[in-house]
Amino acid sequence: MKIAFTVLLTLGFITVAGSAQVDVSQAFYPSGYMGDWGDISIDENSAEGPLSAPACIKIVYSAAQAQGAGRAGVCWQYPDGNSGSEPGRSDLAGSSRLSFWARGAIGGEVAEFSAGGSPSDTLGRVSTGPVVLGSEWRQYSLDLSGRDLSSVVSGFCITVSKQDNPTGCTVYLDDVLYE
Repeated sequence: MKIAFTVLLTLGFITVAGSAQVDVSQAFYPSGYMGDWGDISIDENSAEGPLSAPACIKIVYSAAQAQGAGRAGVCWQYPDGNSGSEPGRSDLAGSSRLSFWARGAIGGEVAEFSAGGSPSDTLGRVSTGPVVLGSEWRQYSLDLSGRDLSSVVSGFCITVSKQDNPTGCTVYLDDVLYE
């Protein structure tokens, strides 16, 4: 978990201002596979050009339609394997956005990024909609202002489809943070 604090000294008292950052890869588990789950593989420790050394997340989608859905995705969940029958993380209060960096292997890959959506998620579902990725790192974010973060099951999700990526695709993610 990456944590950033601003410390102010006032008349000998220490006041902590700002909020902690929660790293999704440390606080959630990539266990919520959707659709053609057999078409997607994840390497959480890829050394292929990470934004922040030493590693990034590499997601490969084959578009083979192993389960016949025509789309596939994975959600980072809490606790591990929680499909929404259990409460989620309750320590994200104060976060106003979910930020992340993404890129495609060649550029032109299309993916949707989201958070929430499980039955016990109190935040509802928030999404980027389809995003066309470039081959260079770019930062994206989901606005969480005014959302109820008292129980977050699906901390972060990525979905790709055969329609948008007919020959499959490779997507890289890094620094996925609740801020």
